[in-house]
Amino acid sequence: MPHARIQTVARTLPWRTTMAAFLVLPVMALGLFNQPTAAQEAPVVIPPPISDLAETSSSAKAIFAGGCFWGVQGVFQRVEGVTSAVSGYSGGSAETATYELSNSGTTGHAETVEVTYDPSVISYGELLHIYFSVAHNPTQLNYQGPDRGTQYRSTIFAVNEEQAETARAYIEQLDQTGLFEGPIVTTIESFEAFYPAEQYHQDFLTLNPSWPYIVAHDLPKIEALKKIFPDDFRAEPVLVGAL
Repeated sequence: MPHARIQTVARTLPWRTTMAAFLVLPVMALGLFNQPTAAQEAPVVIPPPISDLAETSSSAKAIFAGGCFWGVQGVFQRVEGVTSAVSGYSGGSAETATYELSNSGTTGHAETVEVTYDPSVISYGELLHIYFSVAHNPTQLNYQGPDRGTQYRSTIFAVNEEQAETARAYIEQLDQTGLFEGPIVTTIESFEAFYPAEQYHQDFLTLNPSWPYIVAHDLPKIEALKKIFPDDFRAEPVLVGAL
């Protein structure tokens, strides 16, 4: 990414600001950030949901929030049956649906990914399986890894009550397995609206595979998706820029 956009994209947190500064010195940056900084970000092998939706439509939407949308988008763009995955904002108003404002953590927005999928290829329950296993850590409240604030919360924006019921049942099922390091804190919010993020955030993982944050926190998610869900993995991601 051009240096002119470093300040625009860098988070306001000291950790991200420091990281952005290191990008001017690539060798130093890569040496510091090539390794994941938080073991709790490791994927968890979990069972699929016992109950799932029986959808007959040719297209459906699922709205997921799980930390920085770069990685969540990158994961779902590589899932068979997903026809688009767009980074954006949900939970707040249209007036505050910008990166600059939502990053304050006071707008109600979460960094969100709108997943459009073909239910005949992949189900809502299977998307939940991937979401809880490799897309993010559902035991972290209002943060993911180094990112802090309610804009990074773990939230499912259910587009209907059937999605909400399926997600609640799955959370209860997963809590009973004891496979996670703590209770799942993922909330379920009613879906009101989705606002696409700025263009420079779209397809960020694919377009910036050497960005230190991507290397440390998001590329391992792609490898986990490929390893844990080989039947659902697609080598060529479906990109916003190609739609």
